Amino acid sequence: MDKEAFRIEHDSMGEVQVPADKYWGAQTERSRRNFRIGVGLETMPAEIIHAFGVLKMAAAEANHELKSDRMTAEKLAVIRTSAGEVMEGKLAEHFPLVVWQTGSGTQSNMNANEVIANRANELAGKALCHPNDDINMSQSSNDTYPTAMHIAAVIALEDRVLPAVNALIQTFRELEEAFPSVVKSGRTHLMDAVPIRFAQEISGWRSSLERDAEMIALSLAPLKTLALGGTAVGTGLNAPAGFDVKVAERISEITGKDFRTAENKFHALTSKDELVFAHGALKALAADMMKIANDVRWLASGPRNGLGEIYIPENEPGSSIMPGKVNPTQCEQVTMVAVQVMGNDAAIGIAASQGNFELNVFMPVLAYNFLQSARLLAESIESFRVNCAAGIRANEAKMHSNLHHSLMLVTALNPYIGYENAARCAHLAYDEGISLREACIRLGLLTAERFDEVFHPEKMAD
Repeated sequence: MDKEAFRIEHDSMGEVQVPADKYWGAQTERSRRNFRIGVGLETMPAEIIHAFGVLKMAAAEANHELKSDRMTAEKLAVIRTSAGEVMEGKLAEHFPLVVWQTGSGTQSNMNANEVIANRANELAGKALCHPNDDINMSQSSNDTYPTAMHIAAVIALEDRVLPAVNALIQTFRELEEAFPSVVKSGRTHLMDAVPIRFAQEISGWRSSLERDAEMIALSLAPLKTLALGGTAVGTGLNAPAGFDVKVAERISEITGKDFRTAENKFHALTSKDELVFAHGALKALAADMMKIANDVRWLASGPRNGLGEIYIPENEPGSSIMPGKVNPTQCEQVTMVAVQVMGNDAAIGIAASQGNFELNVFMPVLAYNFLQSARLLAESIESFRVNCAAGIRANEAKMHSNLHHSLMLVTALNPYIGYENAARCAHLAYDEGISLREACIRLGLLTAERFDEVFHPEKMAD
């Protein structure tokens, strides 16, 4: 390496050459060299890095209040600025580490410590802050990484996932209001069933999402408990009394979220049940989005040889060989995202089960999968809403035709001719390719006049 391209940094193991234009230090560089796995593809999620900016700023402020002789006002001022730049994503290029590192996230914690310290020293114009002694004061990787995970998870759910879900709920509510009286054939087992209003069908989609939002909201309270203050094994060694409470208060003020310190730090360091529970709610959302997307694409199938009961926006050509073909691409992206989230849930469950003694050492993969699920769902749902759901329109003529060709309308005759006679009527109509009316008359079950008097398919959905 050219002498002009690097500087010498040192840690407890000795000296290391570090790129001169980067703020990271020796421990980050060692990790960068030792874990060349998924480089450029599976780096530590930006949400985790931003969360480290939050917690390092909060820790400095709490330390200044509790140990002002060590965390001086001069140090605090430059740490606030540099940690704020990390929090805002301004120093992203200085965080090169991959997910596949130590399972405690130690190298990513040190990456944050080194970047914030070196940037703070640059701001101060002198060697004022030390990565371990100042930026990591009263902390351990073992309590900072789980804290960063919880901060990032809460922000992702509250600021991204729930707004996307609520926007789609509103779009479905508007669709219900647009088609209040359209009646169509219901379907169970992928077979014809009794009539249903199109608005009723949409209300099922809406209600599913409302329940998903409720479950996600329910998962937020456990996520808002923070491990910070537990230090290495949960005892709080080297953290001053009250640090855990004060740092949680400062994190709450910085983020605008109501975080609090975990009551039991031994649990907070080793168990990841809060993330498992919250991701279970994301999996439930993914399952419902899979169902909704499949309903939409099947209802839109055709346009002539499928169900064809709804129109969806035509966003792009669907084939390189078949001119004029248009596919339900937004539905397809939703279903693929749902599959990814379900796969992530399996990884999260397994990783969370690996808490040994006082620490879980699968935290980076937990964070990576959780945040990917949240990010994908938020973006997928919004894309589906804007590019598909908002443009759904009923093909009322096709719905009417399918409804009146359904043999399950015979259910309306049960009170007048009985179940078995109604079944005879349906089978005859199917076998002979005739209408239910003609079959009923041919079997001598009802007169034409009586049939017309009692047979009103549209009323069956009321």
